[in-house]
Amino acid sequence: MSLNTTPKSGVPRILLAEDEEAMRTYLTRALTNAGYEVRAVDRGTEAIPLLEQERFDLLLSDIVMPEMDGIELAQRCAEIAPATRVMFITGFAAVSLRASREQPDAKVLSKPFHLRDLVLEVERVFEEQAEARL
Repeated sequence: MSLNTTPKSGVPRILLAEDEEAMRTYLTRALTNAGYEVRAVDRGTEAIPLLEQERFDLLLSDIVMPEMDGIELAQRCAEIAPATRVMFITGFAAVSLRASREQPDAKVLSKPFHLRDLVLEVERVFEEQAEARL
């Protein structure tokens, strides 16, 4: 399979890894409504082949998931697709601290959060990415 390096639409692409179905649906809808192209999976192990086959601008991942946690997924993402930015979402303060320590460049958004806050944080990630290219 060839690596899709150019999105057809020019719209930023987000890979969402969230094991909780209601949250995954909720986040996918909010990000899609905000103008992003979203691929959603329910576990980190399902995200790996997508990272290998497609280009994503952002990996948005829950930290606590079955089979592979979000931190391990982010480490694999850095190996497979180093240009992909990472943002974590979590409901656990201790896990948030671990994520900050192990992935210092990643943003961490703690649950519960308002969808507006999520969209603003995602916009900031893409603004920082654009500024870094200048």
